[in-house]
Amino acid sequence: MRSRAVILSTLIAIPTLGLPLARSETPATKPARWEQLPSIRDREGFASPFAGVSGGALVVAGGANFPGKRPWEGGVKKWYDSAFVLDSPLGSWKAADPLPRPTAYGVAVSIDDAVICIGGGDATRHFCAVYRLTWDGTHLKSTPLPDLPRPCAFMCGAAVNRTIYIAGGIEKPDATSCLNTFWSMDLAAARPEWRELAPCPGPERMLAVAGATPGANAAFYLFSGAKLTPDADGKPVREYLRDAWRYTVDGKDKGWKRLRDMPRPAVAAPSPAPRSGTTHLLVISGDDGNHVGFKPETQHPGFPRDVLEYDAATDKWDQAGEAPFSRGTVPAVQWHDMTVVPNGEVRPGYRTPQVWAFSASLIRG
Repeated sequence: MRSRAVILSTLIAIPTLGLPLARSETPATKPARWEQLPSIRDREGFASPFAGVSGGALVVAGGANFPGKRPWEGGVKKWYDSAFVLDSPLGSWKAADPLPRPTAYGVAVSIDDAVICIGGGDATRHFCAVYRLTWDGTHLKSTPLPDLPRPCAFMCGAAVNRTIYIAGGIEKPDATSCLNTFWSMDLAAARPEWRELAPCPGPERMLAVAGATPGANAAFYLFSGAKLTPDADGKPVREYLRDAWRYTVDGKDKGWKRLRDMPRPAVAAPSPAPRSGTTHLLVISGDDGNHVGFKPETQHPGFPRDVLEYDAATDKWDQAGEAPFSRGTVPAVQWHDMTVVPNGEVRPGYRTPQVWAFSASLIRG
């Protein structure tokens, strides 16, 4: 069996454009461009942790899971403050200093050699807190940044250059409607602060996928997500969305523009959407809503594994193969010329400690 060093070198170097991706999660059967990194040291793994890069290391912190029984068996979800650091793709995970509080379902972006952790919540409340995590090789340090205008979790976000954009989400755990909000904070400003911007003209949403393109094409993208409405008993019901939007950050076209609809919904897919080249964004797996109502313990087959590719230059969607995993409620992190997808849900009630990586440029140049 080849060493991980050889596999990673192959992942980055082999031009395998256009080939289909394997369905199996078994490392021996997947294409070389997908690679399993060391798994997080937790039996269950975590949904929606904060994740990013600081001090050259991959940082994964917080998240939620069902450590005992599954939800349909009466299991209770647990939120975590634990943090883990991977110094090298060939290394081993080690425990780091904990978060200020147990948190999941927030947004994290990597800027200025730090992981910016935004919002999120626990079982009883959602948070306004924003803070910077930095890894110095020994300790994971937390320093506060300006709070969000309102408590928020299950939102999406991405950085366009050094400005962070946050869209949607819900204000409290029992919400039956989503926030119709769009906030930004410019970390290049002398005194960074959150600004309220014109919201997306489409439906309010949670668990959407964010994206970003830099430079002359500087824009924030908003894909899919779920709208909430109350049913007759006052319980939230999801409407799965497949609309797509672009917010141009400057110039004569500044503001929102509706894009071509997605081929399918991709609720809670890895976010921000990995970028391939300067104009292509990739939406991997996510929940399309086709199995709502299935009994998870016996029937749910997992989320779709296809990779949807959006070309911002032509406003077209295409399918760029399939991923070797089914995932939802999970971040995507750029690290060592790869996109890393750490943990997440494989199907309702089930998390995974697996960590996958791939080179987006090999899916489409």
